[in-house]
Amino acid sequence: MAPRFLLARHGQTEWSLSGKHTGRTDVPLLEEGRRGAKLLGERLHRAPLNGLPGMEIRTSPLARARETCELAGFGDRATPWDTLMEWDYGAYEGMTPDEIRADRPDWLIWRDGVPGGETLAEVSARADEIVEWARSADRDVLVFAHGHILRSICARWLGLDLGFAARIRLNPTSLSVLGWAYGEPAIEAWNDCAHLTA
Repeated sequence: MAPRFLLARHGQTEWSLSGKHTGRTDVPLLEEGRRGAKLLGERLHRAPLNGLPGMEIRTSPLARARETCELAGFGDRATPWDTLMEWDYGAYEGMTPDEIRADRPDWLIWRDGVPGGETLAEVSARADEIVEWARSADRDVLVFAHGHILRSICARWLGLDLGFAARIRLNPTSLSVLGWAYGEPAIEAWNDCAHLTA
């Protein structure tokens, strides 16, 4: 059986709420983010997923992703993996897109990158490493990580340039599923937040 790839974005933080680029800064979850992580966990433990028995689970080591994983009930099964860390935004760490565009009106991270941080090629290579791992065996996998790296993973899963990630939003505490259709990589579900409104 070809593997499915489940992607969980971390819960809401003060910086994600305000739109600040949160790369390697270890920002804690807000109470809303902790609540969302628990609701995500309840969903993953109900039928049809039933706690994901036998699934390999990895998490970004950054606190917001790791805590989301723990609150969802998978902390004891998850392996921290530096490759899942968020984009290193360099000089743009902690800035909102509007603040950046005050100096660079046409700036788009997916096209222009960031000064002093990871290049587009470096982020793409990390995403490729994660995709290769996810496809490496006949078992499903789940990762807890961050908005931009998860969007990058989706683009590369589909065999597309990183620029495709500009076209797919991803909310905090969302669940997405990458899989296969007619033997080709496909999106099964994206940015699913139904557990937050149940």
